[in-house]
Amino acid sequence: MITEYTKNDLLPILNVINDAALKYKGVIPDSCWEEPYMPKQELLKEFDNAVRIFGYKKNNILVGVMGIQEVQDVTLIRHAYTLSDYQGIGIGKSLLQYLFKINRSSSMLVGTWEDATWAIRFYIKNDFVLHTREQTNRLLERYWQVPIMQMDNSVVLEKIF
Repeated sequence: MITEYTKNDLLPILNVINDAALKYKGVIPDSCWEEPYMPKQELLKEFDNAVRIFGYKKNNILVGVMGIQEVQDVTLIRHAYTLSDYQGIGIGKSLLQYLFKINRSSSMLVGTWEDATWAIRFYIKNDFVLHTREQTNRLLERYWQVPIMQMDNSVVLEKIF
């Protein structure tokens, strides 16, 4: 049901990401939105930067993806998306629990848009703690390379193991 995907699987992964990311349109700052939300070259770059993507198949269709990236002393959750028609039925939770099992660090961090309240609720329900603005800025500077506008509109949550 959950398997690791590679550069050879770009199109189905992008299909999931770009379908699910439509939920952000009109929610995040317009200057942070682009179509498609994730272009092919950006996903290729993520694979080149050691992001590992795992996918959840249902009825032989890739319906959810979630990645991890080990950076310094933590594991980052990267690109967590479920096809819009499959949201709310436990696919994200299944992927997240799988990542918990294979995680090798003492801490997992996830960054998301501060106005993506549904995503923040999801992580809090799964035992993540929301960091303060000051902590978020420090963590974003240390573990991610994001534009200042994205940094100003993001939050970081953490789960300690």
